[in-house]
Amino acid sequence: MKFIKLILTLSIFCLTLFSVNAQTVTQKIGYTNVDFILGKLPEAQQIESELKTHEEQLGAQLQSKMKEFEEKYKSFMETQESLAPVIRDDKQTELQTLQTNIQKFQQEAEKSLQQKQLELLQPAYEKIQNSIEVVAKENGYTHIFSKDAGGMPILLFATEQDDISNLVLANLGVTTAD
Repeated sequence: MKFIKLILTLSIFCLTLFSVNAQTVTQKIGYTNVDFILGKLPEAQQIESELKTHEEQLGAQLQSKMKEFEEKYKSFMETQESLAPVIRDDKQTELQTLQTNIQKFQQEAEKSLQQKQLELLQPAYEKIQNSIEVVAKENGYTHIFSKDAGGMPILLFATEQDDISNLVLANLGVTTAD
């Protein structure tokens, strides 16, 4: 019986010792601004340029479709009184179809632009994420937060010494004037 009490007491002592030990592990928390880093990367200008070109191409296609619609609408308005009812109905249906196609194109163009942005930014974000992990491990950080997410601040307070953005840029080989 005394042996069981001794083992139980030693077990409780060991558990207490291990739990206190586990709680004393230091945590080092840092943060970074991914958008700031992205803006400093050499490929950022190329990405922006490609997105702008894609957006301009989609805009030109939309303008062409709208111009075609406007010309047909103007022609219809000028001649509708002299048209036979069947032809007038056909032209109205054609105009409605063109208008529907323009609306569909606008939605598809928006999706296309978002897809292109994702396609172009994904490799850069992966590169930044990998660099953040390297910097965090090299500098003993246990947690890294993003300073902003979707334009909303995540960190309400942090000291400048915990900002690893410049360390990540250095790891990526980007020099800054700061």
